[in-house]
Amino acid sequence: MKLYDTPLAPNPRRVRWFMAEKGIEDIEIVRMNLMEGTHKTPDYIARTGLPVVPALELDDGTTIAESLAICRYLESRYPEPNLFGRTPEETAQIEMWTRRAELLVATPFMHAVRHLHPAMAALEQQNPEIGAYSRDQALRALKVLDRRLAESTWLAADRLTIADIVGFIGIDFTRMLKLVIPEELTHLHRWAAAMRERPAAKVAM
Repeated sequence: MKLYDTPLAPNPRRVRWFMAEKGIEDIEIVRMNLMEGTHKTPDYIARTGLPVVPALELDDGTTIAESLAICRYLESRYPEPNLFGRTPEETAQIEMWTRRAELLVATPFMHAVRHLHPAMAALEQQNPEIGAYSRDQALRALKVLDRRLAESTWLAADRLTIADIVGFIGIDFTRMLKLVIPEELTHLHRWAAAMRERPAAKVAM
């Protein structure tokens, strides 16, 4: 298998973190340069359908794009440690918090960086108003995660899951904007510190 990857971008980082948590080391990594448009070549798009990274090419030539789809596939191939749920009830909770982490926090923060960081002008027709609105929307949504983390060590289960990976990487991406998490979100700070201490955090940079 081959993983088409690129540094810095949050979606590829999700897959790298996921692989690190599972100890997956037998997948070839193909580095893509987004600034040079290597994800927009006709050959690449013919395989992925869209100019997106990451993408996982299977041994039979099938290509899976989208970070969560890739992680779900890898979960089936490398089932331990479990990161998507062991029972129907746990799986549903993890899915719920993954969706909340992605839609309420990670995606708006990604839009904020794409529209507000000067280096992103090469990839985005920037609109500062969209960037500021997205940033403020995600900052407000952090309270949702903080309330959850007041009652649970992790976002979705009694251990780290894909929900934590999605949420943390979305938040951590804002370091490009030098964004500061409000001090009063103490439970979120505790959780973020625990995420930064995981070995996978260093591998997935």
